[in-house]
Amino acid sequence: MQQTNYKLDPQEIAYLGASLRAIEQRFIKQRRQEGYKKIWFQGEEPYFDVFFELAYDKIIWFQFTLRGKTVSWDIRKPELQTGNTNELCADDVSFYAASKTIENDNHTDWEFIYLAKLILETRAEEEIFAQALALFNT
Repeated sequence: MQQTNYKLDPQEIAYLGASLRAIEQRFIKQRRQEGYKKIWFQGEEPYFDVFFELAYDKIIWFQFTLRGKTVSWDIRKPELQTGNTNELCADDVSFYAASKTIENDNHTDWEFIYLAKLILETRAEEEIFAQALALFNT
């Protein structure tokens, strides 16, 4: 498990939250089932994004990725899970966004979860982020 100090100052947290921009729906491969939708936000910083999958406007899966770390939640196993991505690896496969892989942590990284929550709180007035924040309290 990658150990990193995730303490960021409030200005950097605000910057990261404000930098998240929704990717146009036409660029996201959607399920062909009625009521299902995917929403992807990319941050200005490389290796920073948030991805949501919804069923009838309720989150059924999400993933928050920042600097090679990730926190995710899935309705089928409704608990927060942390892990590491291969995005910071220097081999040639990791240069392609579609090749991102995740290795789950053996022990939940609560410090990273807290940081993700702080960043998402900067967007709490938006319904999708408010829903995601509710998952941090379950």
